[in-house]
Amino acid sequence: MTGEVIAFRNATVLPCTGSDPIESATVVVEDGLIRDVLTGAESAHAGSTVECAGRALMPGLIDAHVHVCSIDVHIARQQREVPTSLLAYEFAAVIRQTLDQGYTTVRDAGGADWGMKRAVERGLIPGPRLHVSGHPLSQTGGHGDGRTRAESTLGCSCGAAIGMVDNVADGVDGVRMAAREQLRRGADAIKIMASGGVASPTDPLEGAQYHPDELRAAVEVAEAAGTYVLAHAYAPRAIRAAVEAGVRSIEHGNLLDAPTAALMAERGTYLVPTFVTYEKLYEEGKALGFPADSLAKLETVLGVGLDGMQHALDAGVRIGSGSDLLGPLARHKTRELAIKAKLLGTAATLIATTRTNAELLGVADEVGTIEPGKRADLLVIDGDPLADITVLEDLERMPVVMKGGAFHRMRL
Repeated sequence: MTGEVIAFRNATVLPCTGSDPIESATVVVEDGLIRDVLTGAESAHAGSTVECAGRALMPGLIDAHVHVCSIDVHIARQQREVPTSLLAYEFAAVIRQTLDQGYTTVRDAGGADWGMKRAVERGLIPGPRLHVSGHPLSQTGGHGDGRTRAESTLGCSCGAAIGMVDNVADGVDGVRMAAREQLRRGADAIKIMASGGVASPTDPLEGAQYHPDELRAAVEVAEAAGTYVLAHAYAPRAIRAAVEAGVRSIEHGNLLDAPTAALMAERGTYLVPTFVTYEKLYEEGKALGFPADSLAKLETVLGVGLDGMQHALDAGVRIGSGSDLLGPLARHKTRELAIKAKLLGTAATLIATTRTNAELLGVADEVGTIEPGKRADLLVIDGDPLADITVLEDLERMPVVMKGGAFHRMRL
């Protein structure tokens, strides 16, 4: 950074700390960090000024469940037809689109690798900060086993292949080795498939996967390395097993019930709902070639996720936010906020998508709120997201996107 001081003047600041908006405020940015949040008649000396004219100023959004390497809704088709060289270029377009949408930090829940994270950090491609989990671990016949019933041999997952590559590991020793291998390759966290899923061809959606000892093995490996496990899980039995094993977050959780939600609250486990992916797969999946058997399983989870989140809310579970959109559906990412807001309300939804996600990722001291000392990840919004959260879906109403004190978009 050059040391230039930038002042965002006359803004309605939404700090996303849980406190009220700050009217007519000035946020001062220096060396990529928020230096001050000034109110009233306080003045700031700045090299340049962004006149917000009463517009909302909020932290950059955080998505805790993306798949930036999934360029096709049909995961198996992508694995068989798209070479890694082409996929790397496709990834660059997806990750830029993600930053365009106002997401300045994301956690990739399977597919992206250390090299992609480093490419963004070095400025080779524009994009949000990436937290990667490499190749998710799956039992034989589990959600990460992409073989059809007619196939007997796993595809090659050797080398530096990217995307949702099959990573089947069975038994305690097998799970330990697979988790250690993902950490060796630069994963920030370990993703494990603890239940059936919509996109996998042979497993029942409500089924529990992995023995408790296998789940604990993954958690022990992650904790020994100073990190954590995120678990794909839908139904109570699978969620409970993952929570009892010590996972940090449950991804999806659509079929969550009240007793299991109470356990999650007791253990401090996060829930990361991903409602928009089911809505958009239902609306557009068939036309995009989403497999028929997966469309049939989609019916089970479509529309029930809000019930599961209500149980989590009642129990006091910490609720984050993800999208889980595949391929061209990623353009709908911010639609997730409007769906959550039906139950959480707009203020709590903004906090889930900023502060809570930052806490989940372990970076709450760096991002997620507008406070002095945090990274200057800032969005200027032409409208009031607290009154109408759908304004975040219109990029024309997001004239400024700043990441780490650098403008990605500046239209004021």
